[in-house]
Amino acid sequence: MKILYSGYHNPHYETVTEYTEAAIRALGHELIIYDDRHHVIPGRIRHRIPWAHRLDLVVINHRLLRLAREEHPRVVIVSGGERILKETVRALQQSGTTAVLWTIDAPSGGWEVSRSAPVYDHVFCQGSEAVELLERSGLARARWLPVGCDPASHHPVEVTDEEVRLFGGDVVFVGSWYPERAALFERLCAYDLAVWGPGWEMLPKDSAVRRHLRGAHTTPADWRKIYSASGIVLATHYHDPTGSYPVYQASPRVFEALACGAFVLCDRQRDVLALFRDGEHLVCFSDGDDLVEKVRYYLAHEEERQAIARQGRAEVLSRHTYVHRIETLLAQAMGD
Repeated sequence: MKILYSGYHNPHYETVTEYTEAAIRALGHELIIYDDRHHVIPGRIRHRIPWAHRLDLVVINHRLLRLAREEHPRVVIVSGGERILKETVRALQQSGTTAVLWTIDAPSGGWEVSRSAPVYDHVFCQGSEAVELLERSGLARARWLPVGCDPASHHPVEVTDEEVRLFGGDVVFVGSWYPERAALFERLCAYDLAVWGPGWEMLPKDSAVRRHLRGAHTTPADWRKIYSASGIVLATHYHDPTGSYPVYQASPRVFEALACGAFVLCDRQRDVLALFRDGEHLVCFSDGDDLVEKVRYYLAHEEERQAIARQGRAEVLSRHTYVHRIETLLAQAMGD
């Protein structure tokens, strides 16, 4: 089957887009790729001038339609959906193409996707919060479809003593700075803590977390070394700072770290607990006190920690890869 996939290709490292494309190919389908962030107008102009932003979207959508008319795909899968217009989706459908939306990012701002989602033939959402929000707006057919791992990219690696020194820690976190995360990590500064990710320069000058910062930007090759060289991998989830939207979705890093054979210590995120068993595949914490206690306990109980890590890796590989997700998406989209 010929599938056109529209998504964003990060120029610095692979993301959900590349993993999904690899899964489509692995299932034997013919794949046509479209980058829906190939802008024609610079961001500094688009962000200031509304008509320029609209013009840019028109060009992006025109290119997608032209590609679809040239290739005649059976299915178009739109990842995210923020830049694809309702008129484009209708034009795809008129040509006989099944239009599928897979929302990826957590709802935020005006959440434009909620206005375009009803036009699609099928809607899948990474987070269960998006399904609930769409249901409240009258779209009852949205389905929950979390992301997953790509075993070719997410797997344990052998690390040298030098790599353990450079990448490892008793407790590590890979992800962006948020004030609530910084406050939580202040509780762990007595441990060998390593923090990687963008935005951490925003920390106050006197923050004890500063001495635990390792680097702003990482690649999947770095992640594999970090997760393989460390005792505990933290997963703390983004929450809308304005309180406008709930966020229940499981971060891609949960799946990726588990697939790398890491012991994952995670906050009690609803979708995570629906997918994995606490104490068997990973371990969850409730608050700062609970986090500190579980870090202390599991660093002192290596065999128990490693057993949970092995079980977590087996579970994520058996049920939560991108191949599993695309199989589910296509079965439901083409079977209805």
